[in-house]
Amino acid sequence: MINSYSTFTLANQLTDEQKFFFNKYGFLHFKNFLDAHAIRSIIQASQQVQDKWLDEDVKKVNGVPIKYGTDLDGSSIVQRFAFINQHHPTLSGLTLDPRFDALLELAGEGARLGTEEKDGMVFNHYVNGPDSKFTKMGWHTDGLRDIFYGQKLNPMLNVGVHLDTLDVKNGGLKILPGTHKQSIYQMLFRKKYFLDHKADPSEISITPEAGDLTIHDGRLWHRVAQSEVTGEKSRRRVIYIPIIAGKYAPKNENSPTVFYQRFAGIVK
Repeated sequence: MINSYSTFTLANQLTDEQKFFFNKYGFLHFKNFLDAHAIRSIIQASQQVQDKWLDEDVKKVNGVPIKYGTDLDGSSIVQRFAFINQHHPTLSGLTLDPRFDALLELAGEGARLGTEEKDGMVFNHYVNGPDSKFTKMGWHTDGLRDIFYGQKLNPMLNVGVHLDTLDVKNGGLKILPGTHKQSIYQMLFRKKYFLDHKADPSEISITPEAGDLTIHDGRLWHRVAQSEVTGEKSRRRVIYIPIIAGKYAPKNENSPTVFYQRFAGIVK
């Protein structure tokens, strides 16, 4: 168990120290991946996509349900975008950053950014207000998704690009370091998927600053804790992009909704 952890800087190649840390704990935290200008551009792009989807009442993208909610001023917002990279050049351009290539080796041979697979680039927008519908997420592993997709459990990593500065009171990502090496039985039954929100004595908090990048193994147990504060200080925006190995499985507008995503109120 670790109570704190080292942060790193992401270059075009991972260091031995970074690879050792990831192998042992199942995650890495890189500082200053994006500058303030890039963050503003990405947030602006997400708002443009949001306006379009609200206007067109978009329900699903490539079979993935879109989660809507209410902002602090009572206006409607998108709280979980799927495949947002396919709907704005700024977001598709982000995936071309060559530093992402350095992360691929962590998933093994044939790894790639899943911009056309799974849920593509996901943009999560959490805010803790009186009418919020998306404030937390229970314990889960991302690796379980392959089972619902009818596939064998292939390597999958989740890259997070954080657009807001957070501290422990903001809730956010909590992980159980080292659980990426657990058995399949533990991955399936260690906790009640999405229903269990209780803090774990072994969990650690990921507290990024705006512009930081994190990556975690899909087999790692993690949750998103609800913010202890309300209002504007509770706002948390983060992009997630999967790194995938195994058979290429792109999705399109005719793709069916995966079974577990029919319960979109409790899953991301």
